[in-house]
Amino acid sequence: MNAKPTASGSGPTDDSSDAAKGDRIAKVLSRAGIASRREAERMIEAGRVRVNGEQITSPALNVTPEDKITVDNTPVGAPEPPRIWLYHKPNGLVTTNSDEKGRETIFDALPEDMPRVMSVGRLDLNSEGLLLLTNDGGVKRKLELPSTGWLRRYRARVNGRPTDEMLEPLRKGITIEGEKFQPMDVTLDRQQGANAWLTIGLREGRNREIRRAMEAVGLTVNRLIRVSYGPFQLGELKVGEVEELRRKVVRDQLGLELEDPTGTAVKKPSGVRRPPRRKPGGFGGAGQPGLPVERSEDDAPPPRRGGGKAKNAPRGKAAAGKATGKAPARSGGRPTGKPGARPSARPGGKGPKPRR
Repeated sequence: MNAKPTASGSGPTDDSSDAAKGDRIAKVLSRAGIASRREAERMIEAGRVRVNGEQITSPALNVTPEDKITVDNTPVGAPEPPRIWLYHKPNGLVTTNSDEKGRETIFDALPEDMPRVMSVGRLDLNSEGLLLLTNDGGVKRKLELPSTGWLRRYRARVNGRPTDEMLEPLRKGITIEGEKFQPMDVTLDRQQGANAWLTIGLREGRNREIRRAMEAVGLTVNRLIRVSYGPFQLGELKVGEVEELRRKVVRDQLGLELEDPTGTAVKKPSGVRRPPRRKPGGFGGAGQPGLPVERSEDDAPPPRRGGGKAKNAPRGKAAAGKATGKAPARSGGRPTGKPGARPSARPGGKGPKPRR
């Protein structure tokens, strides 16, 4: 077979130039969207991968496009161009391929016509907002590295009354249980009753970083929404919706050379039931996600009194006269010249009551 073991692997090699041909098998599987590089290495060690019909158990192997690779007896196709999707993750979904507790994952909720994708980083179970998806393991790894330097911005609702003095340790960089956190960009947006809204920016993605940092200064996060990841914005993307970036945007942001830079930017419907959308001007202002407000029958406005007739609408005989096109008959007596004045004639045809 054409696959060449590396210097650290077993088996003979031709010369140094031949041994350097191709890419590591785990990298190729990752580029094909099979799994991340680390997961691909575990699949190889489990004996699930074959190259040109031969089972391999070590990732120390280079392969070329001429080699035929199968995973669980399923052929692995040529890598597609790198693609990136924006996904508005709902609250209550786990960011993992499979959950040991049987909870629903983001991959269970994605549209059925989505190709195999991987998440760039994670959002925990109770967090929501922007999550990047990609079909390329190399892109995933590049975007997850802190050296990329991309700012990740969040809106956090915390229980308590934060002050600048409370938030200053977070801006300088806080140490929690011996773990040093990088400085955060923290802005107090507004106080709303017992809760306050903060905007937080950070450049690393540690596990539950924001929640742990807020607890360290006496605040409890009860809602957390990621609104941007580097140059990519959540914007008006609805909960559970997926939107693919144009390949030109992917090329420009990642510095990649693509054979087909056109691509498409297509919004795909969500497989998740979405709550009704809040009008602009909610807690986050225009363009920011807000708390869903569900209307019930009790919230419906009461009907207008009088059967819903418009104000000042003609009623009684006047309305009947308007319907027939004739003016309503006026009772006897001299007109006063004032609209709506009471007739001067007394009932029963008698004349006006004499003055005393």
